[in-house]
Amino acid sequence: MKYQTQQLAYPYFVAALALFLVQLVAGVLAGTIYVFPHFLSEAAPFNIIRMIHTSALLVWLLLGYFGASYFLIPEECEREVYSPKLAWWQLGIFVFAALGAVISYLFGVHEGREFLEQPLWVKILLAVAFVIFLYNITMTVLKGRKTVVSIVLLVGLWGAALFYLFAFYNPSNLALDKLYWWWVVHVWVEGVWELIMAAMLAFLLIKLTGVDREIIEKWLYVIVGLSLVSGLLGTGHHYYWIGTPGYWHWIGGVFSVLEVLPFFAMVLWAFYLVHESGRDHPNRAAMLWSLGCPVMAFFGAGVWGLMHSFSQVNFYSHGTQVTAAHGHLAFYGAYVMLNLAFFTYALPALRGVQPFNQILNMWSFWIMTGSMAFMTFTLTFAGVIQTHLQRVLGMDFMEIQQQIALFYWLRLGSGIFFVIGALLYIYAVLGPVRGQMAAPLGVQTATK
Repeated sequence: MKYQTQQLAYPYFVAALALFLVQLVAGVLAGTIYVFPHFLSEAAPFNIIRMIHTSALLVWLLLGYFGASYFLIPEECEREVYSPKLAWWQLGIFVFAALGAVISYLFGVHEGREFLEQPLWVKILLAVAFVIFLYNITMTVLKGRKTVVSIVLLVGLWGAALFYLFAFYNPSNLALDKLYWWWVVHVWVEGVWELIMAAMLAFLLIKLTGVDREIIEKWLYVIVGLSLVSGLLGTGHHYYWIGTPGYWHWIGGVFSVLEVLPFFAMVLWAFYLVHESGRDHPNRAAMLWSLGCPVMAFFGAGVWGLMHSFSQVNFYSHGTQVTAAHGHLAFYGAYVMLNLAFFTYALPALRGVQPFNQILNMWSFWIMTGSMAFMTFTLTFAGVIQTHLQRVLGMDFMEIQQQIALFYWLRLGSGIFFVIGALLYIYAVLGPVRGQMAAPLGVQTATK
């Protein structure tokens, strides 16, 4: 670690991992309700549990991005963060808003829009925290060295903030509501968040492989171009059934295919650079997460997303467990693994030690990734059966739920194993470090 203000990342990472646990607990509770429908039906109904599950996911991922930015921007810009005090204010506001949202949900106070259920005052606080962050990080970049990594990261973060403003627009017309709702929900995860992902992966690959920065930056240009074009126009595959013009069928179909390309490019990029470097970096766990991230993102966001993006398929599969399979694997592969890779790389430097507990960390990788893969296949099979029975044969919805109950048990089991893997990961990165001397300053960031 080279700059004192990189320590700002540490509380963000801790807060992110705490909310990660909240998300997982809510997910297991939701999975339990699928097999025991009356479980917590009065104290915390399913719709409330699901709100907590999805909202905690988005908030902890953002906290991870903020912390990663405070860690990598000083190194990229070769200067300290503009205002550490603003960073602390931002963290306090963001965590307070997140906790306020959870408490509001438990008391039945929410706006009811999926993923954007937060009460208005919570949305305002989240936006204020985002503005503080953007001002702080932008001033740091403007006053320091400009690199492709820092600029791409900044564009992605600004894009995320600007598109979040559509969360405040809630028209009474349902078709119009859904049109702009996707500008947050889709454009975030399949557009501007991909820029954040590419920038963070580029930073990790520079540090872990030692490959020349110019080579990595050339790949980064290609991935950013593919992400922006395909992500923005790929939103069309959500417009099929909400009253938009018919040409969206063509736009949605064509650009859904192109959306696979940036994820495939990330896979090629990561493995090519590691192969070319021939470098055995001491932080093997960070390397494993960094390579696993683009692979699982390609399958989850790319392959499973494409599988039901075409209107001819989506007509039958929309809203079934096929959607849940895609959503779980896509978020885990693209963004959860990205944060966990960055935490694994940065926390040894932040704690002033050599890479530690790596065997435990790698075990957590395989447990979580295996559990998520099993869950994805389980939900996919359930969704295919559900689609045929409900949308083709026209069977009653509740009767179909009984037919696929076995898959819900399997999903719950894989969720429990995933939580075990997550607890192992948190212990590995935040737990005690035995038999280690403090690392020399800068040992984790030796290569540019």
